[in-house]
Amino acid sequence: MIELGVNIDHVATVRQARRTYEPDPVWAAAEAELGGADGITIHLREDRRHIQDRDVELLKQTVHVKLNLEMSLADEIVDIACRVCPQQVSLVPERREEVTTEGGLDVIAQRDRTRAAVDRLRDAGIVTSAFIDPDPAQVATAHELGFNAVELHTGAYANATGEQISAELNKLIEGGARAVDLGLRLHAGHGLNYHNTTAVASIDQMAELNIGHSIISRAVFVGLRQAVREMKDLLRPFD
Repeated sequence: MIELGVNIDHVATVRQARRTYEPDPVWAAAEAELGGADGITIHLREDRRHIQDRDVELLKQTVHVKLNLEMSLADEIVDIACRVCPQQVSLVPERREEVTTEGGLDVIAQRDRTRAAVDRLRDAGIVTSAFIDPDPAQVATAHELGFNAVELHTGAYANATGEQISAELNKLIEGGARAVDLGLRLHAGHGLNYHNTTAVASIDQMAELNIGHSIISRAVFVGLRQAVREMKDLLRPFD
């Protein structure tokens, strides 16, 4: 079965636009669970542009499925993760000026800093995932650094057109095969939607997809519970 992690960051984005109390991402998580989400994904950014510390604390207390915390290597954020202990942490790159995550974490260039974070998180009993580009060298380094899983960055595939789509999909297939060979759990995410997800879901031994923007966008028109159900229906043939 492929697990669906629903990223609810953009619910918090709407709330923070007015610096008010609604819509509450804690409520969004409950709706996503009722729609069949296997996990709730949130990104606690250093600038707190959407998810807040309060959200992390309450979601840990209230979510009944896996809570996946996306986060940078910043010591402050690692401290929070080790204290709250979500079931999974996904280490991602982060730049203040970016609109959304623009690529995978370069675990080769940041080997020492990444290893230190992974060691702390694993000592706290947290499953660790590396959000990386589908480069076999990055996958191999993630394995060397002690990650439990890799989440392949699907942004290039999602943004591709024409013949480039199959080329980018092949990179994901090759990166996924390398991960599986090394015994890593295989995840993928970024830019996936109701039109392009099934090809990624069909990659051998794909275990988890994390999808946010498309599901929240669909929820504006049909409600979050229904939007999650529709994505789960797309994944059902791969169970």
